[in-house]
Amino acid sequence: MRQLTLIAGLGAFLLPAGGALAGELETRLDMGLELRIFPESPAFDEQRYSTVSPAPFLEGELFYETDEGNDLFKLKPYAKLDAHDDNRTHVDLREANWLHIGESYETVVGIGKVFWGVAESRHLVDIVNQSDTVEDLDNEDKLGQPMAQLILPQDIGTFEAFILPGFRERTFPDQEARLRGSLKIADEPTYDASNEEYHVDFAVRFSGAIGDFDVGISHFHGTSREPRLLPSVESGSNAVVLRPHYDQIDQTGLDVQYTTDAWLWKLEAIGRGGHGDYFPAMVAGFEYTLYQIYESDADLGLLAEYLYDGRQDNGDAPGTPFQNDVFLGTRLALNDEQDTSFLAGAIVDLETASTFVSFEAERRIGDTMKVEVESRIPTNIDDEDLFFGVRRDSFLTVRLTRFF
Repeated sequence: MRQLTLIAGLGAFLLPAGGALAGELETRLDMGLELRIFPESPAFDEQRYSTVSPAPFLEGELFYETDEGNDLFKLKPYAKLDAHDDNRTHVDLREANWLHIGESYETVVGIGKVFWGVAESRHLVDIVNQSDTVEDLDNEDKLGQPMAQLILPQDIGTFEAFILPGFRERTFPDQEARLRGSLKIADEPTYDASNEEYHVDFAVRFSGAIGDFDVGISHFHGTSREPRLLPSVESGSNAVVLRPHYDQIDQTGLDVQYTTDAWLWKLEAIGRGGHGDYFPAMVAGFEYTLYQIYESDADLGLLAEYLYDGRQDNGDAPGTPFQNDVFLGTRLALNDEQDTSFLAGAIVDLETASTFVSFEAERRIGDTMKVEVESRIPTNIDDEDLFFGVRRDSFLTVRLTRFF
């Protein structure tokens, strides 16, 4: 509740007040229904035995640009109502910000989303926004982050600086929901910072092109977006729960993409301190595209990446299943009028053979609708793997969206 109050307060001043709008106003509303289908029975007695879990959702966007074109205001609310996961029923401002364009600089103030990174299987350097993990296990969905951003375009690239007031806690499924894991996640987290979620974080980044290389270098100082889940006794019930603890960290990141003909070579690497011993992590690999396969308009991409994380011997760092893994996948874009595309892949642990399979597909229906299909399938999960708690929670998601 305190976080929603902070978000609402930061977004309140963003749109021009009083009088008629003199610039250009655009609005959009997406309304849809999501069905999650769980083919297996749950692993834990507390979980609801629900094969189909419906969740209607709304996402809006309001975009206003002044006549001069120097000031742009964006408002992007999101709401979902889930039938079987109370924590997945939530409202968020994904974005609510004011972009001002000066002669040699740009500023963004409010609630924003930024994305850093080039890899497919894991986004190590992407650290500004908190993951909205009730939406999906892949950490692709993000919560809006209060921020003040300064952007300085230069001939050699772009420099950015961020002040990040207000921290967003990571979302988790509730105690009775699927995908909750083996133990309940406690509602009240703990922090290294004495001012807890009101700690002010900072980040800087440089991004630019050097020949055929696209390079990004970043540094973040503040509250870790990854919590450590520490065993704790729940007051009143004496039950063992996992309580999130958010450390103060420093993370330096590097992302590089090299483009040559049909090849994209990708690297994301970080070094992080603050979770006990300093540790490195990286994702490296490639995507090779076969254009117009079988004399059609379709393109087929072949993906391979290696994932390494050096925290495995560090008991003070958040756990990760991606210590020594390989990702193999394929991407098919039909390049048709309906923008039909498919992405399939699997991450395999090279030590235990634990495998996490993913599949995604989407296609437009006319000019006003889109259908998406997603599947996440943990298989052959080792009992010491972090995915062991969701080993029976394979699911298929079907999402139908109507645009207004």
